Amino acid sequence: MLAYGLMNGLTDIPGIRVGHASDFDGLTGCTVILCDNGAVAGADVRGSATGTVEMGLMEPDHVTDRIHAIVLAGGSAYGLEASSGVRRFLGAKGIGFPTGVKPVPLVAGAILFDLGLGKPVWPSREMGEAAAAAATDEPVREGCVGAGAGCSVGKLFGMARAMKSGIGSATVWLDGPYAGIRVAALSAVNAFGDVLDPATGRIVAGARESANGSGFAGSARHLKQGVRGGFRRQNTTLCVVATNAKLDKVSVNKLAELANAGMARAIDPVWTQSDGDVVFALSTGSETADLMALGVAAAEAVSASILRAVRSARTLGGLPGLAGAA
Repeated sequence: MLAYGLMNGLTDIPGIRVGHASDFDGLTGCTVILCDNGAVAGADVRGSATGTVEMGLMEPDHVTDRIHAIVLAGGSAYGLEASSGVRRFLGAKGIGFPTGVKPVPLVAGAILFDLGLGKPVWPSREMGEAAAAAATDEPVREGCVGAGAGCSVGKLFGMARAMKSGIGSATVWLDGPYAGIRVAALSAVNAFGDVLDPATGRIVAGARESANGSGFAGSARHLKQGVRGGFRRQNTTLCVVATNAKLDKVSVNKLAELANAGMARAIDPVWTQSDGDVVFALSTGSETADLMALGVAAAEAVSASILRAVRSARTLGGLPGLAGAA
């Protein structure tokens, strides 16, 4: 069950810090997750339009056992540049994989498409460095910040009938013999589909019936009726799941896979040919817990973070947000 006692989101996991850098003229940005002592990392890719960097680090047979940061950025492939700034920031602090010459920071990342909502700009190396410098273990800032600055959802009929989205984060606490174990998620939600409340199955944010209306069209229903509308390859939901349980690389990759169930519960349709959906998973601790229990918690955390992403998004770029006008 979801426990909202601390509600720091991803920073409820010891050793995890989160920082944002945002461009509100360009409506783009990046979000950096720093792993202070490194983290065992895995990933699960379900979308068909991904843009990523250093995904090989998550492979179980890769020589490295830990990574140092994950970068989520807007700007489509241009935004991959932000990871270079995070690498430079960590390298200057002597953080990285020991090589005998100079530590090399291991930084994975993924991008989403937000070009066109604001000015045609994208996260740069300097923006990545700024987000890393801003990283803190305080409660995660949610809404239209960082990689969530240019996020939107419900784009079957084009941007005119879409809604604003952003960043959301949530934590699930286990109990019983696993008391003290926690699983948290952070999501940048830029989905082609609609966002649902898993508890009711009702649409919370998504494609609207008209550009000036507030009623929901129901993207999945219209797709089944042959509607294509403004179908474009300009979407993606990116999630990072972290736990203080101890997992090896095989298990943490499985955790990412299990966590993706939360995306399927909260977005419809999900993992489309127009989405580059990715879930990263991080293990930072030494606690022991059953992988299936962690997977259930991870799916809950992901779906809750997706809901928080749309509920905390304000109106920007001509798109209505559930949090209202700034």
